[in-house]
Amino acid sequence: MTLPSAHAAQRHALTAWQRWTMLAIVSSALLLIALDNTILYTALPTLTTELGASSSEQLWIINAYPLVIAGLLPGSGALGDRFGHKRIFQVGLGIFGVASILAAFSGSSEMLIASRALLAVGAAAMMPATLALIRLSFAVERERNMAIAIWAAVATVGMALGPIVSGVLLEFFWWGSVFLVNVPIVAAALVLMLVVGPANIANPGRRWDWRSSAQVMIGLTAAVLAIKTIAATPVDWLLFVGSTLVAVVMLTVFARRQVRLTRTAEPLVDFTIFRNRGFSGGVIAAGASIFAIVGVQLGTTQRFQLVEGFSPLEAGLIVSALAVGSMPFALFGGAILHRAGLLALIGGGTGLAAVGALGSIYAAVDDSLVLLVISFGVLGAGLGASMSVASTAIMGNVPPHRAGMAASIEEVSYEFGGLVGVALLGSLLTFVYTRVLVLPAGAEQHAGQAPAAVLESGDAPAMAAAAEAFDVAYLGVLIGVAVVLVLSAVASAWMLRRYTPGTESQAYPENH
Repeated sequence: MTLPSAHAAQRHALTAWQRWTMLAIVSSALLLIALDNTILYTALPTLTTELGASSSEQLWIINAYPLVIAGLLPGSGALGDRFGHKRIFQVGLGIFGVASILAAFSGSSEMLIASRALLAVGAAAMMPATLALIRLSFAVERERNMAIAIWAAVATVGMALGPIVSGVLLEFFWWGSVFLVNVPIVAAALVLMLVVGPANIANPGRRWDWRSSAQVMIGLTAAVLAIKTIAATPVDWLLFVGSTLVAVVMLTVFARRQVRLTRTAEPLVDFTIFRNRGFSGGVIAAGASIFAIVGVQLGTTQRFQLVEGFSPLEAGLIVSALAVGSMPFALFGGAILHRAGLLALIGGGTGLAAVGALGSIYAAVDDSLVLLVISFGVLGAGLGASMSVASTAIMGNVPPHRAGMAASIEEVSYEFGGLVGVALLGSLLTFVYTRVLVLPAGAEQHAGQAPAAVLESGDAPAMAAAAEAFDVAYLGVLIGVAVVLVLSAVASAWMLRRYTPGTESQAYPENH
């Protein structure tokens, strides 16, 4: 047996150190991106008071971030392939840091919405780069599975911790601190990436299709507007029909353009990649998982602050059960993937999450806080296992030269799941509340007011009616989450029932 030379051993150790240090850097950036997806849920009542945000402005303060990210992600993946993922990651970090400062000192709802959109530009630049750098740096499959599992655990825990971090900060500081917390981490990540980051690998031949990016951005914006409009009271039918038509037309044009470009050039999204059952099953699970997380967090933090009078920190601690349940199971899923396989972990994990969601419905009806927290823990455990393996399924079923595009699609599934979750479940919360609310005689002046305004009005009869209506609306949100998780578990299990890694029928065509 020939022992490696000291120089070779040192070189190997340095390479391993660089890989795992790079994973820590991109994971810290991902943590910030995930936190900013949910950190405002707990702060929303405070923002409503401080900035005088209307119900519509509240939804756009939250939605501006995932909406812009989802629209820019496909193009940012292509930019990473063209200019190098390391460089695009660094640019995105810088934008994210500047936008965090602007958001922290916003003096109006409009400025905060614009700052959140700029935050999303930075996040959209970074997100595909985080996964692409992992995919390109970890060549050994078992090591890569664990690295992606850690990445997914950070994403899941970051979203779950958002309300808690917000609650802690709001206990001691003003609401702008929820954005300023990003700045020191951004600065540290920029310095570390310069010192230990891998070499930037660019592909000047890769083009950025700005037309496709604009089409998907307009289509998604119109779709969210349609969802928000149909939940309003009264419904603006002209706006609903118009936004729906724009969404259908633009998303159809986008899809047709991608199919056409697949034959002649480099599309932003190559739909042939969805022929791979492992890839498609991962996309379904990823989107449904984030849908569930944002729905539970948005509804729960609002309900316990507005109806029960909990502080932001107390409301955040309730949903912390998601993080407690998700972290160990995310790491465990990545460690046993090579033995258990995708079907058991994705289908089984999503199914376990559905059980947790059904338990939360029972807990809400029974008004049992203990059972609700336990159900959230089960929900988090299932989502942790599913999401870590979903990310591995997506990134592990494409060749290295498609890492940027696969990472973009993976991130779009996350962001679109969150976007639809906030838009649909947030609108459902408003829809059910306004239609269930029956104000007592003499409280008609509260008609049309936001739930927070009625519940903090001091008018006891109106507050009691509003609390009852909000509880029904919250139950509707939990039911919506459970339905989506059940459907996702069935769909992903069906997709993966005959999946075999590496077979010719499953392999993504290299010549595309």
